[in-house]
Amino acid sequence: MKIAVLAPIIWRTPPLHYGPWEQVASVLTEALVKNGMDVTLFATGDSVTKAKLQWVCQTSLGEQPADAKVWECLHISNLMEQASQFDVIHNHFDFLPLTYSSLIKCPVITTIHGFSSEEILPVYKKYNKRTQYVSISHNNRHPELQYLDTVYNGINEEQFQFGQGDGDYLLYFGRFHPHKGAYEAIQIATQSNKKLILCGLVQDENYFREKIVPYLNDTSIIYKGNVGPGLRNELLANALALLHPINFEEPFGLSVAEAMMCGTPVVAFNRGSMQELIIDKKTGFIVQHTGEAVAALNNIKMISRQACREHAMAQFGSQVMARHYIQLYEQVARQPGSL
Repeated sequence: MKIAVLAPIIWRTPPLHYGPWEQVASVLTEALVKNGMDVTLFATGDSVTKAKLQWVCQTSLGEQPADAKVWECLHISNLMEQASQFDVIHNHFDFLPLTYSSLIKCPVITTIHGFSSEEILPVYKKYNKRTQYVSISHNNRHPELQYLDTVYNGINEEQFQFGQGDGDYLLYFGRFHPHKGAYEAIQIATQSNKKLILCGLVQDENYFREKIVPYLNDTSIIYKGNVGPGLRNELLANALALLHPINFEEPFGLSVAEAMMCGTPVVAFNRGSMQELIIDKKTGFIVQHTGEAVAALNNIKMISRQACREHAMAQFGSQVMARHYIQLYEQVARQPGSL
């Protein structure tokens, strides 16, 4: 079976730092190759993969900004003009590739990584009968769409080493945006009298300057920047807990799965997919507000770090995701009208 994986081109696949969609596309691609699949990855030219690589944009748009629409159109059309060569196209590029789906015979599976707004829904609704949608959590399913299945995002377990939390600090790992709760993480750490390390991409400059910078120092509230995989693994493994006080209905939350893969429990607000990712009181604590998070940290050492690791391996391992998607590829390839 020949599979085409279409990744975004905002960042390299896999990303050097931030880039969750590119990261998932990369983990899946490499796991499919390990399973003996014939995979072609459509991504940026500087992407790293053991699959066949096709590209029209040499470097990521996030690293070297250009007219995104131009390069995205060229990138997507490069795949679609070769669609007859593949048995299944797996789209990780949101809604734009769907507009080609009625023009080709190759079945298309689209993993919906989230909805940027309700305004994009008409595209998904139009092509719902022509293509297949996969959600990354049950919580993130839109009631007006039909789905082939839910497949949780997988992570490369080889990049996350089991740790004992010897650093005795709390960790925030995510975008700096009001949705993600970095400010709340600071309040939780301060009230718990615990050191906090913050990492991530500054997406909202005003939020970072007004709500985060005033609390930063060299001892108790430390910002490490938008760190790469090596330091990410070290910080996650040595953290006492990951704080994830989100303020929106998060579709998944890769840092939550990554923390548990390192054996690190998670304290998260009860929003979005958190009840699907975390086993409350076994791999962390799901709380309603800052006060409950502070109380939960008093019991954080009661959580078995081994249980966190085992849960992550069983639910979010790369091969778990790959095998699930292979089943879906075989299913759609057998449907009438498929090549």
